[in-house]
Amino acid sequence: MNKIYNPKREDWKSVLKRPTQTVADIEDTVNAIFKETQEGGDVVLNTYTQKFDGVTLDSLLVNSSEIEEAKNLVSEELKAAIQLAKGNIESFHKAQVTDRVEVETSKGVKCWQEKRPIQKVGLYIPGGTAPLFSTILMLAVPANIAGCKEIVLCSPPNSEGKINPAILYTAALCGVTKIFKVGGIQAIAGMTFGTESIPQVYKIFGPGNQYVTVAKQIATKYGVAIDMPAGPSELLVVADDTADAAFVASDLLSQAEHGVDSQVILVSTSKAMIDAVENEVERQLEELPRKEIAQKAIANSKLIYVENNQVAIDLINEYGPEHYIVCVKNEDFYIDNTFNAGSVFIGNYTPESAGDYASGTNHTLPTNGYAKQYSGVNLDSFMKSMTFQKISKEGIQEIGNAIEIMAEAEGLQAHKNAVTLRLNSLK
Repeated sequence: MNKIYNPKREDWKSVLKRPTQTVADIEDTVNAIFKETQEGGDVVLNTYTQKFDGVTLDSLLVNSSEIEEAKNLVSEELKAAIQLAKGNIESFHKAQVTDRVEVETSKGVKCWQEKRPIQKVGLYIPGGTAPLFSTILMLAVPANIAGCKEIVLCSPPNSEGKINPAILYTAALCGVTKIFKVGGIQAIAGMTFGTESIPQVYKIFGPGNQYVTVAKQIATKYGVAIDMPAGPSELLVVADDTADAAFVASDLLSQAEHGVDSQVILVSTSKAMIDAVENEVERQLEELPRKEIAQKAIANSKLIYVENNQVAIDLINEYGPEHYIVCVKNEDFYIDNTFNAGSVFIGNYTPESAGDYASGTNHTLPTNGYAKQYSGVNLDSFMKSMTFQKISKEGIQEIGNAIEIMAEAEGLQAHKNAVTLRLNSLK
């Protein structure tokens, strides 16, 4: 790992730079597949499924017998773990339900706000070497609590034309309405435009590789919303001598194994802790099945020593980490002064893995510094806030003259007339 001691503030931008990849060629590929899907529908999806996943499908839609078969293939132990996690995620997201807000702003002028579900949402769930069935919990559970009518899920099939059993089991458990065997750019395009099989959705959620990430961004050009800009996974740990170096190293590696373009950072006011964590990373790395992936991510990662807590918190807020672990004696200082982070994990016994799976918080979080302006997925991500108002005769007389004056000042005569006619009718 790269050790950096007391970096100057003017160098922070370069020190904290994420691993970047060019997207120019990817955008051309995405645009081409989007255009083909818009024009060709299922035929195009099948063509790309055959090309990228190596399988020809009779149907993109997963049928009920496939779901029943998947249920039997998932161990009882894993089912129990998934159900425990689902219960915690439900508890936390149900607590986010808010009541209608109603205010009489002036006498006879009643305004209120209500939240309504997004009717059709699409979930993208990667397959491959790390089938992220946990992400279904993070997305389908709040979608159901919100009351979304259609919850469409796309995930790539394997060479036998099947989706990982844990993905199918979790999707069925969480109330996904339709599951499709399609991945990559073509899945995002299918949910963006709709095809003969896949319904068009209003908002797309979920992680993916750089191709899926760019595809989601392109989808916004066609009137489909997305959960957030996303990129490779990242973790920042702040630790002093009260932290356990082995724990810290395990957390860094837990994110490093996500992908070669992941980034992990340790910030510390202790040089001894930095050295101890470096040694632990090297030791634990040797035991990981995904060692090659983690090794490449570690090459993108940093061990940063700073001289005091204030410099540390300034550096952390500048970075804006997706995942952020606080293992320090003065944890309240860091908690109170952190403004830019996706999700925060506090203390030696709060691994980032807990949030990934079963504590109850959501693991779909802003990356690449977007924690400075975006929230992670939550219940409101699946809802829209709608405002209502009702004005009585007394109410329009109360605020009508102010509206007339303001409309006239902006040169909008028709706006003024809409009020004047009503006021005159009451004279």
